[in-house]
Amino acid sequence: MIKSFRDMSVWQNSFQLSISVFNLTKGLPRSEDYALTSQIRRSSNSVSANIAEAFGRRTSKDKIYFYTVSRGSAYETQNHLLYGEGVEYFDKEQINQLVDQYDNLIHELNRITNKLERKS
Repeated sequence: MIKSFRDMSVWQNSFQLSISVFNLTKGLPRSEDYALTSQIRRSSNSVSANIAEAFGRRTSKDKIYFYTVSRGSAYETQNHLLYGEGVEYFDKEQINQLVDQYDNLIHELNRITNKLERKS
């Protein structure tokens, strides 16, 4: 039985991904501190934060909203990763792996929201 958002595999995966993104951005130039570095860290952290918030909501409608926001943040993070690769800040292989992991996370979020929509 899931007693906390911390017990959810989707939160665990998103939390680990946000740590991976944080570590990836440690090597970005200082000139990116208030641009790409900040943007990508905030969007990746937003995924797990919104999953946690969804867990705390009572109604399916509220839960779906926050899972959907989380999904949007996952797509935003993918965009930032691809941009970073495009401007040659990041290694293509590493970015492909992270983008794939976010695809899996998005799929997991879709399953959760679809299940909640069927319930309500």
